[in-house]
Amino acid sequence: MRNTAVARVLLGKLTIATGHFMNRLLIVAILVISTAPLYAQAQQPDAAELKELAKNVVKNISGDKSKTLAYCQINRLSQPMVEALQEENDKKAEELFQKTDELEDQLGPKYHALFNALYDADPKSKDVQEILSMLDKLDESCPN
Repeated sequence: MRNTAVARVLLGKLTIATGHFMNRLLIVAILVISTAPLYAQAQQPDAAELKELAKNVVKNISGDKSKTLAYCQINRLSQPMVEALQEENDKKAEELFQKTDELEDQLGPKYHALFNALYDADPKSKDVQEILSMLDKLDESCPN
């Protein structure tokens, strides 16, 4: 989770920062931008449902090599995406968003549902932090 600063800016909730938390929110922002129309009328699950969904997503991705590879590729694309957005290079950013969208499709609808739900959640809440911690385990499976 190295690149969520852009997501924070995109979400309009936090200022640019660096650190491990960055990837998660960037992915949330990307998913919301790409899937918001699909989930506009969906209900927000409660914290217990969201945690269960996160557990299922982590289990699903970690149990499938091709999904793990796609997840790791999304993480690798996040830094160049941050740079493209900071440089206001719209063409490069759009190419990276498209690649990310294609990879996210491989992760399935529950992955999309999780990150869509996280978009409206308070990133500082205990529940969201716990969910992000679950996703950190997936990050650890990615080669550097």
